[in-house]
Amino acid sequence: MTRTQEHQTVHEIDIAAPVDVVYGIIADPTRWPRYFTPTVHVERTMLDTETERLRIWATGNTVVRAWTSIRAIDPERHQVSFRQEVSAPPVKSMSGCWTVRPVDEGVQLVLTHDFEAVDDDPAHVEWITKGTNENSTVELANIKRLAESWGRLRELEFSFEDSLVIHAPAADIYDFLQDAARWPERLPHVAGLDLRETDAGVQQMSMWTRAKDDSTHLTESVRVCFPHDRIVYKQLVTPVLINAHTGAWLIEPAEDGVVVRAQHTILLNEEAVGTIPAAGLTVESTRDFVRASIGGNSRATLGFAKAYAEAL
Repeated sequence: MTRTQEHQTVHEIDIAAPVDVVYGIIADPTRWPRYFTPTVHVERTMLDTETERLRIWATGNTVVRAWTSIRAIDPERHQVSFRQEVSAPPVKSMSGCWTVRPVDEGVQLVLTHDFEAVDDDPAHVEWITKGTNENSTVELANIKRLAESWGRLRELEFSFEDSLVIHAPAADIYDFLQDAARWPERLPHVAGLDLRETDAGVQQMSMWTRAKDDSTHLTESVRVCFPHDRIVYKQLVTPVLINAHTGAWLIEPAEDGVVVRAQHTILLNEEAVGTIPAAGLTVESTRDFVRASIGGNSRATLGFAKAYAEAL
């Protein structure tokens, strides 16, 4: 029996930041969707004090794929090794390691991947190599940017939620939120929407949102749907004021119905602060403007979901 050939990629970058800051970004996968452009959603389960299982959804070569990884965490060596427990074809197996090495001006971050392709197909090897190279380059650049501006991150990153009690079955509310293809006819602030379900429960969505001045802006998102209690998402194309936007629709039992929560986490684009008059000149005023805009649309969606589900 012929052994499948193993391939390796190595990527590294110098970062002018403390070791603990860089390692902390790598060691907390729940924040990756906000920090790593390809990462859409991460579900984390601790297996013991040094090992965790991650279910990861991410884009690669414009396709959304999901896999399960096991990670071994070594804070003393500032190292995190990983292997895919369940890989998605054309990947047969994938493992690797993050290593943070102190250097004179900060740290060197090294990311390695070792992989095998299904059937040793050269086309599969090329596809995996291309996706790994592209994602790794983006991830390392994102970590560098974040770590070197870590002191500003608390001001630029914020979370909020809106909620509403709805006296209707959870399944009816979930159907309204999941069937986003019908939002243009159901939600006044949605001017148009293109929905593509690329895999079971995974939706890629282009949406044109109508502002109060009747102008529209385009956002592109990936949503992962978990019937009938939640939908999580990440915007891949965001408005100019926002670098990252992740969120969730959560449907939770309540007396005589459910509570529906619209959660958002925003990472502002510091370079755009002050460029849009309506948002003001400061980070604080921009936070308020973004909160009001996104929260207003969420509250409107919740209101229409309530009217729809309670009328059935």
